[in-house]
Amino acid sequence: MDVSFRHPFVLALLLAPALLLWWTWRRRGGLVLPLDHGTAGEGRVLGALVRAAESLPALALAVVVLILAGPQRWDEPRSKRALTNIEFCVDVSGSMNARFGDGTRYDASMKAVTGFVEARAGDAFGLTFFGTETLHWVPLTTDSSAFRCALPFMRPGNLPPWFNGTEIGEALLACRRVLAARPEGDRMIVLVTDGFSADLNGERDDEVLRALRADRIVLYTIHTANTEVPAAIVDLAVGTGGQVFAPDDEAGLQAVFEHIDEMQVTRLEKVRAESMDDYALLCWTGLGLAAGVLVCALGLRTTPW
Repeated sequence: MDVSFRHPFVLALLLAPALLLWWTWRRRGGLVLPLDHGTAGEGRVLGALVRAAESLPALALAVVVLILAGPQRWDEPRSKRALTNIEFCVDVSGSMNARFGDGTRYDASMKAVTGFVEARAGDAFGLTFFGTETLHWVPLTTDSSAFRCALPFMRPGNLPPWFNGTEIGEALLACRRVLAARPEGDRMIVLVTDGFSADLNGERDDEVLRALRADRIVLYTIHTANTEVPAAIVDLAVGTGGQVFAPDDEAGLQAVFEHIDEMQVTRLEKVRAESMDDYALLCWTGLGLAAGVLVCALGLRTTPW
């Protein structure tokens, strides 16, 4: 891997150990023994060993300089999961109390929503309830437990009278504002409703569609009634690149969420490689040189006379 230094100007100090090494090997002199009228050879091998031992402190100093310069290496590029911001827009008008499977339309919808959230760990989810009014119950979060806790509080029939109507257009625009505030990630709305919305008449549906397109929001609609899906809702979903589903039972509702999961596959993005401190090799080298200096000091050294 490529190695760089956090403080490259410190490398100029390598000149000191380089000069010390040059002086160690170029200086004149040898090993002097106190023998009167004795003759001895030059001792080239022993002299080379002594000079090599004397070079160890200079090499250790060079290692210290390299450590002070802050050696770094580039980590391998990795992939991370691209975030998807998903806002659930759930109808809580009185008609959502109608029978659906073993419970009501609301119960089946929230059960499927919770299962979908738990299956896509890592995405950000928000929960908005609407009738005639709109209430953002769970802000965009990666904590799926918030959805399980929301189930009993917004049950249709327990809500004030002003939630009994259905205004899908206002709810979608409210969800759009929540998603537009997210600076990163894909954006998606999952609309769960069983009714017709009067506030999509005229050209209002075109206005909502333009707003969703402008913020690149994909809309999926799940129609939980046996009635025909209103044309305005179909146009909104298809116009944003989504689809409309009309499950007949609870199992079909679960299959719809599985199908959405397959369509909105997880994207992986390459993460830029990050620099990491790389001291290990230099530290071990420095310890080895220090140990060599200590060992050589026990016997392989210049005689002091």
